[in-house]
Amino acid sequence: MISKSVLEDIVNKGISDLWRVLLPEQRKIVAENLSLQEYKKGQIIYAEGEEPENLWILLEGKVKKYKSGIGDRVQILRLYRPVQYFGYRAYFARETYMSTASAFEASTLGLISMKIVEELIRNNIELAMFIIRNLSQTLGGADTKIVNLTQKHIRGRLAEALLLLADSYGLEDDKATLKIYMSREDLANLSNMTTANAIRTLSTFVNEKLIIVDGRRIKIINESQLRKISKYG
Repeated sequence: MISKSVLEDIVNKGISDLWRVLLPEQRKIVAENLSLQEYKKGQIIYAEGEEPENLWILLEGKVKKYKSGIGDRVQILRLYRPVQYFGYRAYFARETYMSTASAFEASTLGLISMKIVEELIRNNIELAMFIIRNLSQTLGGADTKIVNLTQKHIRGRLAEALLLLADSYGLEDDKATLKIYMSREDLANLSNMTTANAIRTLSTFVNEKLIIVDGRRIKIINESQLRKISKYG
């Protein structure tokens, strides 16, 4: 059982949106069964083909979910930020994991057994609606991403990826530099393009004075134009 002070810290970091729909006795169950795990950058949280066992709550850090396709080409399906919940869809579908999740940087996660979560859901309609709403939002986002990745030009896909990173993780104190530092390969995997195309398109954006690139640091200097490229790309 985690200490009261640690639990309060977790709640303050954002688990409260789930916490508030729990009944008082259910909060006690969660407090007694929630555990914390630290993950190093690149460490696998769960792998494709494994049996789903836990609901994962990202408290600090960044996590990516990805899948290997034809020729082992990787597609990043989703990037998680604090405080988001993941890893439960496969359990409800009674499937093994269809993708892999790993820490994009050093991360702290809370986890609780899905068997406990399922029992909580059976006794709390508000919690059931919370889970359904999260699944529905995820499905809607996935549908939109499929269309964008298959219909947009590579310029539009990369512009969208940069804006997604800004919206998801925010900007540095200069209000322009992304708070996430991605390799060219990861940017390509997020945008459904080759690494060479990602490098070439980034260079084009630099020449068009849309961004400034310094290693893995990307500074957005013309957001409005990037949004136009993303919308019409």
